[in-house]
Amino acid sequence: MDLTKLATEKRNLDTLNIDELSTAEVVKKIHEADLGVASCITPVLNEISNVAEKVVKAFESGGRLIYIGAGTSGRLGVLDASECPPTYGTDPDMVIGLIAGGEYALQHAIEGAEDNLELGKSDLQKINLTDKDVVVAVAASGRTPYCMGAIDYAKAQGAYTAALVCAEDSPMQKLADICIPVITGPEVVTGSTRMKAGTAQKLVLNMISTTSMIKWGKVYSNLMVDVQPTNEKLRQRAKNIIIEAAGVSEKEAEQALLEQEGNTKAAIFQLITGVQADKARKHLNQHNGKLKEAIRMFTQK
Repeated sequence: MDLTKLATEKRNLDTLNIDELSTAEVVKKIHEADLGVASCITPVLNEISNVAEKVVKAFESGGRLIYIGAGTSGRLGVLDASECPPTYGTDPDMVIGLIAGGEYALQHAIEGAEDNLELGKSDLQKINLTDKDVVVAVAASGRTPYCMGAIDYAKAQGAYTAALVCAEDSPMQKLADICIPVITGPEVVTGSTRMKAGTAQKLVLNMISTTSMIKWGKVYSNLMVDVQPTNEKLRQRAKNIIIEAAGVSEKEAEQALLEQEGNTKAAIFQLITGVQADKARKHLNQHNGKLKEAIRMFTQK
């Protein structure tokens, strides 16, 4: 493997003397490098949109969004997946994050795991991958064997595959159905792809999952109406969302949330339409939980 040809492995000419700079100057250098990360994503917005649309279709057919990667890339996928249930009230199996080496690898380096082609395949087999699923393989180098094995197996099963990479003309790009190449260039510390490359990957994963959840009906206006009020902060957030969406007092919001057993979306529907508490969820279910659509259809009767 010739790493010298990878942009992420090249030396950053702007930071050759970074080990001689003051603390403040080092921080400034890192900040200046990070400022350009978002613009690196601009050329691949269409690809990100295409992947998000595939994810929504997967959800509609009972499929899942599966992130898979090694090291930093794998951890970012696990992070994005783990944040979907509390934020959007999704089943934990709807968005899954897999990392080479398993849960232990979240905090420890598992030597050799990312080099194992068969491991990517077997990890997907363990979750019973189907042709309804979307697999997003994440690797800065675009050539991680673990990810390539996963893509190859996923395609053989008929699943839609995407590669999120930070390299041009990579093996993963050639293998996947679609590629999202975010070219972030040389890192402040040579080869430390947890920096610019990792930041770019996090931004793209945010876009994929958030866009998919919005289109799946998990957002009303720009409010996270499927938030799970599992602690005091989230209970207050749920009440605030109900107040904003339904234009009611805090007391009314609290009562509706209580009647709906913590279901923020159902509480909003109940307050806006005036239906009895026990009928609100029924109306929502008829429209697959899409609150705006359910309200519009109810008011047009």
